[in-house]
Amino acid sequence: MPAMPQKNVLITGPPGAGKTTVIQKVAEALGEREGGFYTTELKVGGQRTGFNINTLNGKTAPLAVVRGGVGPRVGRYVVNLVGIDQVAVPSILHAISDAKVVMIDEIGKMELYSVAFRNAVHRAFSAPGPVVATIMERQNEFCDEIKRRPDVVLLHVSLENRDEMPGMVLERLRSYL
Repeated sequence: MPAMPQKNVLITGPPGAGKTTVIQKVAEALGEREGGFYTTELKVGGQRTGFNINTLNGKTAPLAVVRGGVGPRVGRYVVNLVGIDQVAVPSILHAISDAKVVMIDEIGKMELYSVAFRNAVHRAFSAPGPVVATIMERQNEFCDEIKRRPDVVLLHVSLENRDEMPGMVLERLRSYL
């Protein structure tokens, strides 16, 4: 039996290594052939106060904020499940239905509190088109299951290889574009 093609690319690495930058550069290179979201830091006075969800079609919502009210806590942040469910999840589902490359930044601890997000991730990885996603490096049952899929290649980004990583990802996607 021939090996399953690795249509899905997971990018992992330590915080600050450049995972989100890789996703942004790949999305920019793909132009209109992608959909999904990436995250950015919220800063006030030079201090990180949270994270935003930014869809590739221009919508935004808070992902998590310091002292943000009601929701699951990750460290000092309160996770905004409504933002995940109403902005991140639809961006994934629209990318699947539009047969685009699905971009997900990130499959991580905060996002995994949302059942709808976990379901959307499973749908994306089971769809015919490719997925490019960042994923937490630490062990996690859900993430480890995704990492073990035979149609996934796992790339580790570091300070040393982050400039070459977008080209490596695009090369892997070439046969699907």
